[in-house]
Amino acid sequence: MTGKHTDRAARIISRCRQIATCTEVPGEITRLFLTPPMHEVHALLRDWMEAAGMTVRIDAIGNLRGFWPGLVPGSPRLLIGSHLDTVPNAGAFDGILGVVLGVTIVEELGGDLLPFAIEVIGFSEEEGVRFNKPFLGSLALVGKLDADTLARTDRNGVSVRQAIDDYGLDPTPLPAATLAGGAFAYLEIHIEQGPVLESEDTALGIVEALVGQTRMELIFTGQANHAGTTPMHLRHDAIAAVAEWIVAVEAYASSHQPLVATVGRIEAAPGAGNVIAGHVTASLDLRHADDNARRASVTAVLQLAEKAATRRGVHVTSAPQLEQSAVPLDPHLTAVLCRAAAQACHPTRRMTSGAGHDAMILAPTIPSAMLFLRSPGGLSHHPDETVLPQDVEAAIATAMEFLAQLRDDRTNPKDGHA
Repeated sequence: MTGKHTDRAARIISRCRQIATCTEVPGEITRLFLTPPMHEVHALLRDWMEAAGMTVRIDAIGNLRGFWPGLVPGSPRLLIGSHLDTVPNAGAFDGILGVVLGVTIVEELGGDLLPFAIEVIGFSEEEGVRFNKPFLGSLALVGKLDADTLARTDRNGVSVRQAIDDYGLDPTPLPAATLAGGAFAYLEIHIEQGPVLESEDTALGIVEALVGQTRMELIFTGQANHAGTTPMHLRHDAIAAVAEWIVAVEAYASSHQPLVATVGRIEAAPGAGNVIAGHVTASLDLRHADDNARRASVTAVLQLAEKAATRRGVHVTSAPQLEQSAVPLDPHLTAVLCRAAAQACHPTRRMTSGAGHDAMILAPTIPSAMLFLRSPGGLSHHPDETVLPQDVEAAIATAMEFLAQLRDDRTNPKDGHA
């Protein structure tokens, strides 16, 4: 890389690490939906956006939106974005990198106006940690944030609506958070969060589709009792039923690849070391690129839960938290992104994303494309998550070429893609 480009990549990485200091938990990166550290994140990004000449606002769901105008008022808009929230004890680049790169793209224009406007969006919530439902920011953008979602509560009993109010926003005009007309494309740049690109020594990936997801909550109800006086054969141990089920889920997914299934959260009550657990809540996250295979696997895994519960005289119920079909991304924009990477002299590979992203919410409404950067060590959702400066430079160079090709498309329309 040249000195200028080395400095550019270093600045992007530095900004991501600066945002990482905005956290609820000292010593780690934890920043949930509309918690106080998000004010600091918004302030940093607002400063950078405004210094680049953008007009900035925070909408009613807490999405940060920076606007760079087009050549004429009312120009169609290219959206560039990703999310600002994190999982607990996260890394510095998941989501954040895409937003910082969006700001950098506008900076790199050097004041030039294009035949389209650019709106950089930092989505307020994608991970789904605080309210056990992901994509709140992007769902609001496409008008699919319903009353039931607004009424959901976190572990402290605070509803989504109350969280919006507590943050200093007014939830009443949520319809104003939806997209106005004129958005013609969405670009999301994101770390891969997996090992494929690194295994092939490739800096960038072009995402063709995002796998379908099912997220559920299961409740196992047994009988709490004294750990010392209740014989083993007379127990109705909810946590033992959950443990058996978790092992069965792992075995099922391992024998039905490329299915992936995860039980990532369990909460036992009463939660004392000398009391048999009478009530356990467990999560299920199941993903597959084929929706029919995913739905069949959900049925099978729930049957495994029934079997484990029945064996121990435990009752189990389940409730859906997310049902997201597999989402193909726009073939034309994907081809443009491939040409842009080739023009910028950066080899890529086409791939499917096993992770969920805001692009899967926007793609059914707005033509969407995704660009992945390799994740060193395949690590993400982990404090050691990182990126390589040369990959960051490859991403920004590809993105600038992507803009150039969109400009040419809209200046000289062909094949109905204006």
